[in-house]
Amino acid sequence: MTTLNRPGAPDGHVCGIDTAMEVIGGKWKVLILWALHEHPCRRFGELRRLLPGITEKVLASHLRELEADGVVHRVSYDEVPPRVEYSLTQDGKRLNDALQPLAAWGRERPATRGTEKPAGQVLSLTCWSQTFVHLARCDRPPGRSSPRR
Repeated sequence: MTTLNRPGAPDGHVCGIDTAMEVIGGKWKVLILWALHEHPCRRFGELRRLLPGITEKVLASHLRELEADGVVHRVSYDEVPPRVEYSLTQDGKRLNDALQPLAAWGRERPATRGTEKPAGQVLSLTCWSQTFVHLARCDRPPGRSSPRR
């Protein structure tokens, strides 16, 4: 997901979370990183089968962006038929390691759903608040005034 940098810092980023979100933002990028972590050195068609629901256009676009960001390595072999393989770079492996706590949180979340903070209580987070301002409730994305139905 290519976005324009925000003003406020020399590189246009507010904090490290902002920089990371620029790389992994979007519905599919984290899942692509997971697939390449679980199944290293995959071809395009194999990745598409590992990610049900993703379109060829979106997969191709996200792979190009992840390659440009230096987290995915693309190797094109001079063969007939053409063969291209994708794998994680060292930076991509580090990024996946950084996402492990988020994955653990996601696995534990269904079990702790009943212990949420009451509606209307706002959580302030130091760095995250600069990027996302405030999080009100888990089922209410930023900028949305009422819960999802």
